[in-house]
Amino acid sequence: MMNVLLVEDDIDLATTIVDYLELESMACDHASNGLMGLNLIENAEYQVIILDINMPKMDGITLCKRMREIGIDTPVLMLTARDTLDNKLEGFNAGSDDYLVKPFAMQELIARIQVLGRRRSGETKRLMVGGLTLDLTQRIATLNQQPLKLSPTALAILEVLMRASPQTVTRQHIIQTVWGDDQPDSNSLKVHIYHLRKQLERYESSISLDTIASVGFAIKETTQ
Repeated sequence: MMNVLLVEDDIDLATTIVDYLELESMACDHASNGLMGLNLIENAEYQVIILDINMPKMDGITLCKRMREIGIDTPVLMLTARDTLDNKLEGFNAGSDDYLVKPFAMQELIARIQVLGRRRSGETKRLMVGGLTLDLTQRIATLNQQPLKLSPTALAILEVLMRASPQTVTRQHIIQTVWGDDQPDSNSLKVHIYHLRKQLERYESSISLDTIASVGFAIKETTQ
């Protein structure tokens, strides 16, 4: 079942959308303002997020920008009553993936959700786990604002781990994502993980790179 978040302050419209998505076997959480939506986004996993632009406490544009700044790459569908090129560009510049103008047909909403749900967004520019940051545009990693010396392959492994954090990523998933069909020798991943861990240990931080026996690896922020 696909998990969807709807952030919409029009309660009647929100109720209609939630009910319709449930008929389509989609689970839909609802937040009535931007701050409530941000709280849910930071604490739950969704395949698609639907944002109304005009909302109290935090508008959809600001919320979308905030998501991308903190590294959340869930696809975003913007809802708005304004149908001008400038309005659409504003949404896309904020990091949205698609745009739907009110009023709209529910069948079109479902179709767009299904398309977005099959992929992650390419709009996120930065991944963050505690004091660890990976700039996806410049391909630079920093820990507590100190640069880490990592090869392109190590950066790719770090990206896979940070996108899944704090969940464990299997060895096979890392190998397939980073190397594809060009499988490395059996020690390559081990060597890169060792080097990555040594770089993280150069600076005192709450970030740990854990080996999960017989499964894979997980990068996370530890609590004191």
